[in-house]
Amino acid sequence: MTKINDGRVLISIDHGMITNLSGYATRNVPRYTSYPTAPHFGGDVTETDYAAWLAALDPGARLSVYLHVPYCRSICHYCGCHTKAVLRPQPVADYAKTLRDEIGLAAGYLDIGGPEGGRPVVHLHWGGGTPSLLSPRDFKAIVATLRDRFDVLAGAEHAIELDPRTVTPELVETLAATGVNRASLGVQDFNAAVQAAIGRIQPFELVARVVGDLRAAGIGAINMDLMYGLPHQAGADVERTVDLTAELRPARIALFGYAHVPWMKTHQRLIDAAALPGATERLEQADVAANRLITHGYVRVGIDHFALPDDPLAIACGNGTLRRNFQGYTTDPADALIGFGVSSIGKLPQGYVQNAPDIGGWRRAIQTGCLPVVRGKALSADDNARAEIIERLMCDFEVDADAVLARHGLDPDGLADSHAALEPLIADGLAERQDSVIRVPAPMRAFVRLAASAFDAYLPGGAARHSVAV
Repeated sequence: MTKINDGRVLISIDHGMITNLSGYATRNVPRYTSYPTAPHFGGDVTETDYAAWLAALDPGARLSVYLHVPYCRSICHYCGCHTKAVLRPQPVADYAKTLRDEIGLAAGYLDIGGPEGGRPVVHLHWGGGTPSLLSPRDFKAIVATLRDRFDVLAGAEHAIELDPRTVTPELVETLAATGVNRASLGVQDFNAAVQAAIGRIQPFELVARVVGDLRAAGIGAINMDLMYGLPHQAGADVERTVDLTAELRPARIALFGYAHVPWMKTHQRLIDAAALPGATERLEQADVAANRLITHGYVRVGIDHFALPDDPLAIACGNGTLRRNFQGYTTDPADALIGFGVSSIGKLPQGYVQNAPDIGGWRRAIQTGCLPVVRGKALSADDNARAEIIERLMCDFEVDADAVLARHGLDPDGLADSHAALEPLIADGLAERQDSVIRVPAPMRAFVRLAASAFDAYLPGGAARHSVAV
């Protein structure tokens, strides 16, 4: 028997069922960190639209700010991020200057009709790439620009993604001095053979030292990212990694299945596809890790996050306020997301916008005084309703679809296509429906992305390829 993790409860399901479900596990569906998903953005949303959307934003709207730094010292073989390798400091310094200019441009539109002193910011997140490659001077300058043009509220979460191999005492000092209060460390796996296969060598002792340095500087909220489904990875490797990670007691752990998409990320061709675990092995690895994390006292949050019971993420999961965005599961309460940097995505009430994916195009737009948006998606009432249904399924595993439609002024008959798409999942026990309430049963929560995809109006006709469901 295998036990499927349901928060603090372990629910048994036999291996025969896991084998029967392996066909579902290999289906390609989005991760639903947005809806509509990024492949369905288009060039009909322009810089002019974004400028108007920013200017029209409610003066009291709470903002979340994302800053993307698309540089790494080297590219890990598994990486799915928008980044490039750089060895010289000058390109990163040049990027930092342009990033500050972009912040000023966007803030200028937000100042139109906005509150004196800048728009309120409740959440800051640095991602990449490796944002810690910014020099201390440039990092401090960017934070100063943000605080000058926005009202970063007391108590705002200020988070950064870190590669432990690049964390120095000087960097830790810089992060603490600029108000960073949460750090997310990419760990993936502590097995030496797996690390060699993915091009990321970082011993446990290195990660432990970084955690100690961050905590000593007052950055006590630590996240760690782990992965299953990696080349040459076995269930015992996953279990050992979880046990070592738990020794460091991070507040949150994200457990991701490796997404092998070499048609999108050509460097993933460095990974031997024959060395990857199969669908059944991936399911069992996810199961082993989840059960082990529960044993160590973590609460399961959604499909791939775990948190200590007193962490805000676990609390939000318990009280129904959990959210999902491009950073995954979050407590971010913002009304709008402003993205800065190459390829960054923003979301306003009117729709999504995405910056130019190439540094040259992004920089040229900013140097000419233009917002560097190249595509996006204006949202309809139907988009917003389906987005809410998908988010609640991903967060709560249950949603009253008719109630959501009513909030958006839509007729329940508008979901006839989705209910039809759910029927095979219901027949196979992956979903349940009682009147207008859709529910994913606890043993099947790893498959919730399939239930969510039934409400994706763009997926059936789309040409985009996605990662496997589990």
